[in-house]
Amino acid sequence: MNVEFFSPLENSVVTNIMSCPAMVLGKLVQLHTEEGFPDLSGVKIAIMGIAESRGAEQYNSHEGLYYVRKELYQLFSGDWHVSIADLGNIDEGNTIQDTYFAVSKTVSFLIKQGIIPIIIGGTQDLTYANYRAYDELEQTVNLVAIDSRFDIGTSDEELMSRSFLSKIIMEEPNNLFNYSNIGYQTFFNSQEEIQLVDKLYFDAYRLGEVKDITLVEPILRDADIVSFDIGSVRQSDAPGNTNASPNGFYGEDACAIARYAGISDKVTSFGVYEYNGAIDVNNQTAKLIAQIIWYFIEGVNKRANDYPFVSKESYEKYTVILDDDDPLNFYKSDRSGRWWMEINLISNNKHKRHALIPCSYRDYEEALKLKIPKRWFKALQKLA
Repeated sequence: MNVEFFSPLENSVVTNIMSCPAMVLGKLVQLHTEEGFPDLSGVKIAIMGIAESRGAEQYNSHEGLYYVRKELYQLFSGDWHVSIADLGNIDEGNTIQDTYFAVSKTVSFLIKQGIIPIIIGGTQDLTYANYRAYDELEQTVNLVAIDSRFDIGTSDEELMSRSFLSKIIMEEPNNLFNYSNIGYQTFFNSQEEIQLVDKLYFDAYRLGEVKDITLVEPILRDADIVSFDIGSVRQSDAPGNTNASPNGFYGEDACAIARYAGISDKVTSFGVYEYNGAIDVNNQTAKLIAQIIWYFIEGVNKRANDYPFVSKESYEKYTVILDDDDPLNFYKSDRSGRWWMEINLISNNKHKRHALIPCSYRDYEEALKLKIPKRWFKALQKLA
């Protein structure tokens, strides 16, 4: 990895940590300071700030990276066993493409080393650079965005925070298997965009559909990349966002979503974007982002490693016979109690990792009523 991409943490971050009590998170993390870069041997999670906002319609203050770390590192750690490093910040390159390149190469290196990057943005177009990091891994990718908007844009638009998804969908190499949106609000998205997402057999869940926050767990369990737009949280809980809205997730919902993402055995990168410290109130948004990251780390420490690390023989199998006599197989993990559905039609080896689709007990109950679960049908369409 090219450590020259990174600048060390500000001395004020280190000074603030030194004044905190023992056992706060900041004293357990290997920090990139002026004294040197962290040793990544044995590290499981790497935090990295990206001071890039040229992909936004309005400038976002990069001071937010300091505020988030200040709040994060004075939190006490949980009963954790994974090693964490803070790599410092990737500053703006000469062009925005230079920044994308640095992010992509860094994320790719970390994933190959079995290290999960936590990206503190910066604007959400950095999700594109995160996605491009998977080009070298020779696998299809599932992207989950927690966002009130789809950010599709049009194919002829420049790559921006409001149009990055169209670039991910259209550009080669195309390694996107599935895109899921959690928490979109209809009035922020055109009907054409909503219809396009459905036509591509992607998954989109309105804010009102996920009031029971446990329903998002199977969605996040199947993700490789999780992109969290802090603007999906209501303004009263997260005012430090240029596009903050009265409606959105509550702060505790955002933390629950982050924990579900961390628990997922498949999630290999996680990013929180669109924080603007210049318009935050009493560092409230910085505090929330710090807690979102804390809960993600908590989730990683609680991973059950029950998929895809074990064979189907380690699961309890339930078979439902539908009207056409085709069996629909469900598997329940004896480690975590989580459920999966099996897709029998596999088009090629590239898609083999999608043979088991995460689901909930509710999906099994629906199948018993001879109703095919929507996520099973959509996955089948993509594999056919």
